[in-house]
Amino acid sequence: MQRNYRVGVIGHTGRGNYGHGLDRVWLEVPGCQVVAVADPHKDGLARTVKRTGAQRGYRDYRQMLEKEKLDIVAVAPRWIDQHCQMVLAAAEHGCHIYLEKPMCRTLEEADRMIAACQRHHVKLAIAHQTRYSPKLPVVREILASGRLGRVLEFRGRGKEDHRGGGEDLWVLGTHIFDLMRALGARPQWCMARVMQQGHHVTRRDVAEGNEGIGPLAGDNVAAMYALEDGATAYFASQRQARGRPSRFGLTIYGTAGVLELHTGYLPPVKLLPDSSWSPGRSGKRWLDVSSQGVGKPETLKDLGLHGGNVLAVKDLIRAIETDTQPESNIYEARAATEMIVAVFESHRLRGPARFPLENRKNPLTMLPQ
Repeated sequence: MQRNYRVGVIGHTGRGNYGHGLDRVWLEVPGCQVVAVADPHKDGLARTVKRTGAQRGYRDYRQMLEKEKLDIVAVAPRWIDQHCQMVLAAAEHGCHIYLEKPMCRTLEEADRMIAACQRHHVKLAIAHQTRYSPKLPVVREILASGRLGRVLEFRGRGKEDHRGGGEDLWVLGTHIFDLMRALGARPQWCMARVMQQGHHVTRRDVAEGNEGIGPLAGDNVAAMYALEDGATAYFASQRQARGRPSRFGLTIYGTAGVLELHTGYLPPVKLLPDSSWSPGRSGKRWLDVSSQGVGKPETLKDLGLHGGNVLAVKDLIRAIETDTQPESNIYEARAATEMIVAVFESHRLRGPARFPLENRKNPLTMLPQ
């Protein structure tokens, strides 16, 4: 680390709060000091100022950006209707950004955010914490070494709880699509359907989504993506269809076996070296994968999402000081968002939605009656 960084935190108590610890992560990164917090909720602001040790608190984040000479801003609320304007304001003040996921509501907003960051020469990292898992290099090595054979399929599912369907796709699917991209998936087109109580979603089914998502519909989504290398990716989610333990994660099927991984700092990762994909028939068994390798004991402590945040912030600072992009950067965030939007765009088109998507607006607002 070359210098000290003045950090500002933008939160909104009651409307996304501070995401998954985007206010506290700075306390564990040497050279970073939270000097100011902005939150329109009076009591929430007071609690966060105390929690972070900030010198000042503001009810308006624009006022904070005007008065404080900040190097980095954490845009922390989970509610994504606020993300675009907050990012634009931070970029206009020359502040680098750590952003809670999902990125934003539409590709139109994503394009504006990227243009602002480019224009003002600022870096943005998004809180896709699994990108920074110490297990991810091992997963990449398994794929690169051919131990899984030729990759045939990526299969992702959401948590499939009360949010299952469209909300699950937006809120948690962003992690799965970012993982797909981190492991080499590059989609050419998407074919998808969106169902609501057994029928294809129409404009009558569209309502305002939770957490500022915007127009939303669907309690059952299923999507297929054709990838550039000939493999296929899938994502699906149905409301109230969750597994116990959860199926939320990504499974990769290859000609020589199966790799299963979930999300987090040290997520469960398992390898099945079985080309039949059926340990009951083959007699093969699942092998645990640690940060040290296949079948080796884990030497690290699982620090949860906080551990991923710490590594993400350190990587953001590396990117600032080397004028490179963070591992989980704004372009990758837009790409994951585009895979989400493609589900609704394919449903609208009743056919394949090709990448990059021409339509940058919310497809659900364009459905026929």
